[in-house]
Amino acid sequence: MRKKEKHKYGLVGKNISYSFSRSYFKAKFEKEGITNSEYVNFDIEILEEFPNLLANDGNIKGFNVTIPYKESVRKYVDFIAKDAEAIGAINTIKVLTNKKLKGYNTDVYGFELALKLKLKNTHKKALIFGTGGASKAVIYVLKKLKIPYLLVSRNPKENQIHYTAINEELLKKYTLLINTTPLGTYPKTNELPKIPYKHLTPTHYLFDLVYNPPLTAFLKQGKAQGCITQNGLKMLEYQAEKAWEIWQEK
Repeated sequence: MRKKEKHKYGLVGKNISYSFSRSYFKAKFEKEGITNSEYVNFDIEILEEFPNLLANDGNIKGFNVTIPYKESVRKYVDFIAKDAEAIGAINTIKVLTNKKLKGYNTDVYGFELALKLKLKNTHKKALIFGTGGASKAVIYVLKKLKIPYLLVSRNPKENQIHYTAINEELLKKYTLLINTTPLGTYPKTNELPKIPYKHLTPTHYLFDLVYNPPLTAFLKQGKAQGCITQNGLKMLEYQAEKAWEIWQEK
């Protein structure tokens, strides 16, 4: 009797051996007794290799997408969900029954749920560190929650500020600080956004999208000042569960 082939899901990215997704789904499948599915890494050097993945394997049901392809993968999807369209970034793809592809952004869902875990009504304004792809989901959520924000960049454009513009007076108004840069990610764990941490207080909420290490240099500085802190792990878990939900929808 021929062995039934498993449904396949996987992460599309470049240099992704460190991947959170693969270990997360492996553990999920084992814990929940999901035996008809497997999750693999599709580590591709250039995005042009992406169509070959589907052509070579008819069991693929869905993808997660990570750096550096979240924005450029859009050209390969046939349909795009409203929030992914607004953000301009896709991190989840569903293979439809007709083999067409639909793109979603579950980072939005994950970030909003994770942020709300410790968000208080005193967190009325936000500073977003970084202006790359990861900041787009954060901006989308802050707009939805009606929290005004200011983008901070090493090379600021119009309506953005440089890190050197952050002072005590500004930090009194902006009590939600969100790091969307890779600063502090393993193995460069000593890196962190250059801001005057001495002016932070217990009213400040520091959210770091980085999850490895769990306590980044950015969050460590915040803890030393008594701040509320949250790393990116919950966001990743929530977005992974949302992706799974999307893949299972009929």
